[in-house]
Amino acid sequence: MIRSPKKSRLSKLFKALAMLFLWFFVVGTIILLSFFLYLQRTLPDPGSIATRKVGESTKIYDRTGEVLLYDIHGEEKRTIIPWEQIPDTIKEATLASEDSDFYNHKGLDMKGIARAFFKDIVNLGVSQGGSTITQQLVKKALLGDERTISRKIKEAVLAIEIERKFTKDQILWMYLNQIPYGSNAYGIEAAAKEFFGKKASQLTLAEAAAIASVTKAPSYYSPFGNHVNELLAIKNSILTKMKGLGFISDAEYQTALAQKLEFKSSDESIQAPHFVIMVKEYLSAKYGESAVENGGFKIITTLDSNLQNIAEETVSKYAEINKEKYKATNAALVAIDPKTGDLLALVGSKDYFNIADEGNFNVAIANRQPGSAFKPFAYAAALGKGYPDDTAVFDLKTEFNPNCEPDSSQEKDPYGVDCYHPQNYDGKYRGPVTFRQGLAQSLNVPSVKVLYLAGINNTMDLAEKMGITTLGDKSRFGLSLVLGGAEVKLVDLVSAYGVFANEGMRNPWSFIQKIESSNGSILEEKNNKPERVLEPQIARLINNMLSDNSARAPIFGYSSSLYFPGRDVAAKTGTTQENRDAWVVGYTPSLATGVWTGNNKNESMTKEGAGISASGPMWHEFMTKALNTMPNEKFTNPDPVTANKAMLDGNYTYLRDGGLFPEFHEILFYVDKRNPLGPIPTDPHTDSQFQNWEWAVKNAYTIPTQ
Repeated sequence: MIRSPKKSRLSKLFKALAMLFLWFFVVGTIILLSFFLYLQRTLPDPGSIATRKVGESTKIYDRTGEVLLYDIHGEEKRTIIPWEQIPDTIKEATLASEDSDFYNHKGLDMKGIARAFFKDIVNLGVSQGGSTITQQLVKKALLGDERTISRKIKEAVLAIEIERKFTKDQILWMYLNQIPYGSNAYGIEAAAKEFFGKKASQLTLAEAAAIASVTKAPSYYSPFGNHVNELLAIKNSILTKMKGLGFISDAEYQTALAQKLEFKSSDESIQAPHFVIMVKEYLSAKYGESAVENGGFKIITTLDSNLQNIAEETVSKYAEINKEKYKATNAALVAIDPKTGDLLALVGSKDYFNIADEGNFNVAIANRQPGSAFKPFAYAAALGKGYPDDTAVFDLKTEFNPNCEPDSSQEKDPYGVDCYHPQNYDGKYRGPVTFRQGLAQSLNVPSVKVLYLAGINNTMDLAEKMGITTLGDKSRFGLSLVLGGAEVKLVDLVSAYGVFANEGMRNPWSFIQKIESSNGSILEEKNNKPERVLEPQIARLINNMLSDNSARAPIFGYSSSLYFPGRDVAAKTGTTQENRDAWVVGYTPSLATGVWTGNNKNESMTKEGAGISASGPMWHEFMTKALNTMPNEKFTNPDPVTANKAMLDGNYTYLRDGGLFPEFHEILFYVDKRNPLGPIPTDPHTDSQFQNWEWAVKNAYTIPTQ
């Protein structure tokens, strides 16, 4: 039978493809074998896994490079204990946390490797996923944390070799005696003593699960750091998994969940602890735990040791005073150089080493409501739209929900929405006041009207541009935003105020100046890139308003904690509902400082502790001592702002005809808030330029929500 030409061509094509595949297979195999032979020559001896070489420690310095704040590695704490002295609870908690299939695999978790491989493809990187306990032991004891393909291959080869040379119990024993738990503690015995002040054999189930949780990121989840709540959440999830794996009974699970852990106070030698922990977490996240602990880095930070000492002494002094006077158990302070963004001083709590009082919790980077300390952003946004600082608004009882009765007698409107009629802190109303007076005296009702004129979204956009990072979903907020309805971080708030101090130029806050490797090469160095986020004239106006002692005197007096004779110092107070937070944030051209006073668990202070009372003396004393070391700088005066228009020039008009407004015209009656400097409408009932006339005719005391 004669084969058709078509079939002959197909046969030749298949043969060619088969030969090509065979050629690629042979060449690929040769290349792969060559690569593995190369790796074999470069791999460390698996037998050396039992002896771990300690690298050079990383040191964190202040801005001078002379004052050592912390030696990250220091003297390694390690006590090797026999397998029999390690309780089953810690073994099982570790298995549940890290590798529940440990006793079944041969050193590699193929499913985990596959997941990590696909994740790497998607993210175009090399992840740390898919690691078994054996691989982690290899990584920590022999290879380090470098994220490269070759390192991952070496890790896999060595893991297989380790599994051939040692039993599973031996591998887990080495792991539990080798791995770092943070705070210079290596191995379970050192970790038990460091965190709970007891031997590993004495650990409870809950304590064992907590220690097993730390290994995921020892710096981040350290009991001495700022993420204890997250550590406890992981502890609970490990307990749940242990129950699911049959390691513990339901009764043991419930008992462990109910146990309140009491961590031992840290005995590490550490200066500026909250600041240093922030630096350490940053380094570990960027360079890896092993590199930071053993890489011999030299870290030059932005911290001013002199200012830090003043800050710690001041916070400690007034925290005790406020505890007695106002039932405020904690305080925090942040100082920043507005011209560079350098974080000069940071005290996150009154006593870092008092674990019982949650002293390790860093309030400086926690979310808290700012109260009236948020007001300057609204006023700046309004000034940016063209409103002069002499613009008049009426401080009168006002219902801001148009569906509620104007006399503020309702709590809900007919649609079930809350009515909104805020009061000033003293329950009094002052009639017509200017923007300047409203901000300087921190009056609530005028400030809500200013926010309305400025626009809620405009105000939030400006706050974010200036450095507020916690607003998130903006649709959550209404007119209460200006009274502190959004949570902020103290360090962000001080940094944002620094934009005013720096005449509208933003330098994001930072704490690293330079990072050097052990051989002296520079891994990282700060490079200031200031960004214009606010017009100089607006910043100068805010500076002028917040430093106007005469404007704020009717509320705070002429000799308050906000006043510094002979110096230009701008300042703003803040108090939240039920007196949970008391703030003072203020600045000169070269120093922005914020103080927070309150309770970590949000309990109220006494009413007398509002704003300036609890935080003012602390802030004033720090600023006084800090400014004594600095030149006397003046704010640049703003250009005069004038407007030949009622309400915008500080004047208001009485009606003479006994009409709908028997006493006054509100600014919202006169002004198109999109164009405040435009002409006054000749007839509010018909003029298209006037956007709010329907409301104005209805009620002079009510404005629509946005």
